Amino acid sequence: MVVIQAKLIFLNQQDKQIVLDLMRRWSSCMRFAYKRLLEGYDRKTLKRDLQGMFDLNSRYVDDAIMKARSTLESARELGKNPKKVIFGGRDLFGKLQKHHINGKAYKKLKTKWHEKRKGNLYSRGDKSKKGNLNTRIEVKENGTFLRINVGERKYVYAKIEAGYKKNKRREELLKEIAESNIPYSVELKLKNGNIYTYFAIEEEYPKIKITKDKGVIGIDINAYPDNISWTEVDEKGNLISYGSIPMPELASGSSDKREYFRWQYAHEIVKIAKEKGKAIVIEGLEIKEKGKRGDYSGRKSRRIRHSFSYKSLLSKIKTLAKREGVEVIEIDPSYTSIIGMLKYAPQYMITKDIAAAYVIARRGLRLQEKIPDNYIKFLNTLTVDELEELKEHVKKTVRNKYLKKKHLKEIKKAIEILQSLESKPGRVLRPLYGTSFSAYDFWRVLKVAVVTPLSPEKVKRDFSTLKELLIQGKWRDS
Repeated sequence: MVVIQAKLIFLNQQDKQIVLDLMRRWSSCMRFAYKRLLEGYDRKTLKRDLQGMFDLNSRYVDDAIMKARSTLESARELGKNPKKVIFGGRDLFGKLQKHHINGKAYKKLKTKWHEKRKGNLYSRGDKSKKGNLNTRIEVKENGTFLRINVGERKYVYAKIEAGYKKNKRREELLKEIAESNIPYSVELKLKNGNIYTYFAIEEEYPKIKITKDKGVIGIDINAYPDNISWTEVDEKGNLISYGSIPMPELASGSSDKREYFRWQYAHEIVKIAKEKGKAIVIEGLEIKEKGKRGDYSGRKSRRIRHSFSYKSLLSKIKTLAKREGVEVIEIDPSYTSIIGMLKYAPQYMITKDIAAAYVIARRGLRLQEKIPDNYIKFLNTLTVDELEELKEHVKKTVRNKYLKKKHLKEIKKAIEILQSLESKPGRVLRPLYGTSFSAYDFWRVLKVAVVTPLSPEKVKRDFSTLKELLIQGKWRDS
């Protein structure tokens, strides 16, 4: 996606006030829609009711609902309480609540907050409507203008004052967009009394040249420690090389700084894929699954989870790869970390994160993970009594209440699986996909039985101790 920023210059103050009023009504509509979505209202009902309430056409209302839904989903993905979202910015709102700010400083801060809260308008693109129906770029003899639908078949024209982008005038790019009729989204924002516009255009990507025919690069993004683990495999799934890219810059700093470095890390991954001539495999996993409370201390884990823009980084990798003609394969991430830590970390003496990246790469090639025979033998000797003893051990030794709760829940599930098998005569574990005891159930029980005793109080990253069990079938005192 290409975004072009520009400033709007109005022919007179009256036109500007009309647009500001439209932005205020649209912003109110979006906030109202957000509250109603929290209450369970559906889009169809909202679209019908909000048009008359805020004096907006159906397309503006639909766009407001879409933005509200996007904000709601974003809050949930970040693990935040959607009911506590503050439009206008939580930081600004918090500063306004502090009594030591007054006079001009307070007035300036309040104006900034109101601009962010009330000075917004979004209009999505539509190819069938000459690019955009409500906010359309029009090229005239005296310049390039944005035609804004302000209701009742009335329009306000504002001149687009654009700068430069990639050695080409933004205005020239906007003219090309207007003449091509490609869909483009328009977003207006009020800042320091001026109205700025952001044009977003979907890119046309080149034909894919680098595919999975010669193998893939599997990547696993980790919240702690901040790093991208990658593995290179051939077309048969054999491990060729691997590495890790530390990302310390994402742990702190301004949002602009973190955004800059996300692009840099994405460039590094795509560069590796191009040099090795292999496609990229990524997992569609949300960050909230990567940094749950209990992995480390609660506060630290939550800070990492909220600052580590996992989804944003994946999106940038996908975008850059498409620009370079590199195929990107997205896979189901279920149990990639568990399989990696139990099967490949001890086998190749690699880290848990590298092993997870290896599983991701193999899954991108649609390869099944055969469960090692010695693991099956081990699980056939495992008893419910042993898991009950482990449960008591966790209760006594684990101090972190979130981690303790997580362990106990996993042990309980493992016990239920074993009990269901013990009710069958001649129990023999043969984990197969599609059976009552699936391969995923196997990995879950195995993780509880061997990983939890080794490191009950923190996430273990070195699994070399499992090599003896994996290769020779020997486990601790057995």
